[in-house]
Order: sequence, then C-alpha cells, then structure tokens
Amino acid sequence: MLPFLVSLSLLNMLHNISYNDPAITAKINATVGKPFSIKERLQRKGIGSPKLLITKTSLEIHNLLILDQNTNHCNVELRPQGIIIRFRSLLETYGLIIPYFKLKVYKEKPKEITLFIDHYYIRLRVATEPEVGFFKKMMDEKLRNVPPHIDTL
Repeated sequence: MLPFLVSLSLLNMLHNISYNDPAITAKINATVGKPFSIKERLQRKGIGSPKLLITKTSLEIHNLLILDQNTNHCNVELRPQGIIIRFRSLLETYGLIIPYFKLKVYKEKPKEITLFIDHYYIRLRVATEPEVGFFKKMMDEKLRNVPPHIDTL
C-alpha cells in the first residue's frame, strides 16, 4: 500500500516554490529538465513570457488565488522538457510543472489560451504581439520535444 501512496504524491504537479527545497528542485529538474544556460537563453531570444493575466483556473489553483485581493498574473518559463507556470498567492510563489508530453493547449475564445495538465488548467489572456510570439515559441519547443507517434514510425 505504501508504493501506491508514494506514486500518488508524485502525481501532484503544483508546488510551493517560494523556498529552496532540494527535494522539490530535484523533482522539477527531473520532470522538465534543468534551466537553460545563459548561452541557450540568448540563442532562443529569451525563455520567459511577459506577465500574463489569469482569467480562469481549476479549483485547486482558484482556491490559492482567492486568498488575496491582488490581480492574478503569472509567467511561463520554458525548460528543455516542459514548462513551469509561476503565480503568487499571498506572499508565496507556486509553480505548476508541466512536461511537454502532458501539455495540452486550447484556444477557446479570441485572445485566450488555456493550458492543461491532467486535472489542472489555467486560462490566460494573450492579446499582445510579445505574448503571442512567446506561445508560438512554446509550441515549437513542444513539437521538438514530444516523442514521435506510432503513425510516424
């Protein structure tokens, strides 16, 4: 029964990343890869998104965001094998860790993009050219890193 409980704890992709916890850092690095080097960041012309407005979220994330009265913003960081969506609630920073093979992206409404992983989702307002350019860059990275389907073999 203990391995079942351990495997359930590994399914949680939402973490409090305010503090330097080596266990959480190791899990993030194992899931989405270590951060890009300075050289790679320059070659990619940046790996972070502009500040994005959160318009809707899943219940777990919503419960964190309603704790304060601030406008809900986030940013997205590209990693070699996935992305990290960071947002703040009260004085804590949370990260939603999404490997590319689990990332689902939907455009439901004009100027809004929804990012999904399992039962978590975040809908973001994407209206300006830098924001759209970042999501194009993210989708190119996703295409480069997703393993080939059985149809392409």
